[in-house]
Amino acid sequence: MGILDLFIILGYLAAITAFGVWFARRQKTTEDYFVGGRNVPWWAVSASIVATETSTITFISVPGIVFAKNGNFEFLQVVFGYLLGRLVISLIFIPLYFKGELQTVYQLLGHRFGNKVKMLASSLFVVMRNLADGIRLLLTAIVLAAVYTAFVPDARPDLVIVASIIVLGAVMIVFTYYGGMEAVIWVEVVQLGIYIAGAVAAAFVIAGSVDGGLSQVAAVGRQFDKFSVFDFGFDLTKTFTFWAGIVGGCFLTMSTHGTDQYLVQRYLCTDRPSRAVAALLTSGVVILGQFVGFLFIGVLLFAFYAPYEAASYAQAGVAGSGVPVTAPFAMGDQVFPDFITKHMPSGLSGLVVAAIFAAALSSSLNSIAATTVNDLYRPFRPGASDRSVLRLSHWLTLLFGVIQIAVALLLIDQRRSALDQALSIASLINGPVLGVFLVGVFLPKVRENAALLAMLFSCLLMIYVRFFTPLAWTWYVLVGAGVTFLSAYIFGLLAGSKGSDPGDRME
Repeated sequence: MGILDLFIILGYLAAITAFGVWFARRQKTTEDYFVGGRNVPWWAVSASIVATETSTITFISVPGIVFAKNGNFEFLQVVFGYLLGRLVISLIFIPLYFKGELQTVYQLLGHRFGNKVKMLASSLFVVMRNLADGIRLLLTAIVLAAVYTAFVPDARPDLVIVASIIVLGAVMIVFTYYGGMEAVIWVEVVQLGIYIAGAVAAAFVIAGSVDGGLSQVAAVGRQFDKFSVFDFGFDLTKTFTFWAGIVGGCFLTMSTHGTDQYLVQRYLCTDRPSRAVAALLTSGVVILGQFVGFLFIGVLLFAFYAPYEAASYAQAGVAGSGVPVTAPFAMGDQVFPDFITKHMPSGLSGLVVAAIFAAALSSSLNSIAATTVNDLYRPFRPGASDRSVLRLSHWLTLLFGVIQIAVALLLIDQRRSALDQALSIASLINGPVLGVFLVGVFLPKVRENAALLAMLFSCLLMIYVRFFTPLAWTWYVLVGAGVTFLSAYIFGLLAGSKGSDPGDRME
């Protein structure tokens, strides 16, 4: 990497910060700050969904999946489930979002059940999103640290990572604090173009660096079965199988794209359900192509580094051998950053690193602030003026930004794949939340107390599943949602006519 790359990276971070400040002049009300006045074009929302769903974790971790010994394209089975989940959301959930002037998806639960269920779901979202985005911030900081140490080889990596977390976190906070949700969406439109261009550029450079070019890459991929997509085995402990992908991926998307404020807030920035549906379904097509591309980059990296030529490769991943499955790297997350910082031409290297930052700075802070003020604050201060709530929203953006920085700092020594960590955390909490939404739609006789107990029971069970069972995370949302739905039905029968009046169906 050269000075030109450093200028590209710093220029990008400065431009993002300035863009957010420029949008501040449009943020006059909470309606502006949280849903962009509901006049954002559907295609911009679609690009924002793709940018949000991609993230640095995808950019870095997905190629590492294929690079690992016995790694292949089986991750696509989960992506097929993502597409199915989008269809379900378009039919069941999106029409509900436009029944009233919602600013958060959890307000639907308040209308259907009452404040206790709404506040529990909102609290789970706030906790999960801060943890997941703290991990994303850490992964991006690792890349920035790699860039810096390329210029200053004697620098201590741990201190550089800490400084990188703080710098990136500060940019994220300033941008979101001033710009609101509309600025987040429009910057994500630009970010989508940047990281797609960066990924395509990286792919061409890697292919050109392999002796024999693409024909050699294809030969190596076939030799080591890298292009295998389907595994029809029914092993609940294996993450990527056809059934875990189709069923688990569908339920995961129903939760993340259907009941998670981070993504649902983007639909609320449009003015009608048909445009929200168009945005969601179009994003699915782009996501499929994008994941195929990132997986192929993993094959390119495998052919470039040729770990199979090492004498120790046969022992990679074998218990007691000390050779990691991603040898010569300790983790798959390190492979792509290593190539970017050491082997990319000057200029292109800076573009790709800027692309990684683009994927990282899809801030969730506005969504967390919207949830906190609408679902956790306003029930206790119903008479609060919109101006005071807007001011509080800015302060909460700052607070949660600091929390995400703290999460990243606490997890510096983690060794597990960032993709695996982030998705397992999301899956753990989103299941019970999706379950209570399904209860609201399909079990009109279930009342607030039964729904609340069902969610709490499901959360406790999912903690047990996560820490004391070998179940793959791709099944977490299905289990959590299913337990919530079934137990709410049972608790509702036991309660009989007791309790508060039901709100009938969620419609």
